Amino acid sequence: MTEAEILKQILTLSRGDTRLFRNNVGFDATNKVRYGLVKGSSDLIGWKTINVTQDMVGHKLAVFTAIEVKKPGGRIRPDQKIFIDKVNTSGGIASICYSLEEAEKLLS
Repeated sequence: MTEAEILKQILTLSRGDTRLFRNNVGFDATNKVRYGLVKGSSDLIGWKTINVTQDMVGHKLAVFTAIEVKKPGGRIRPDQKIFIDKVNTSGGIASICYSLEEAEKLLS
């Protein structure tokens, strides 16, 4: 299965309290324009809404979520690993996912 096929499957998880968006990152040499979040940012970004602690019962919080999609055997670049680590250490949800099942587990 290709990365594009896996990505398309994972995007089906964008429903309810989880929202995911395709994040294309690159550079258009013709127009000299960079696009996407930042170099190394994940293929899918968005949020997962969660209920917060006892003192804020009834309130919700959107937690930044990032999924780097790779086909089985695919390699992650150092800048992608740094981005995922930064999201996780900052309280977000981020991981490399090689399948729909891994993404489901991450978001559960």
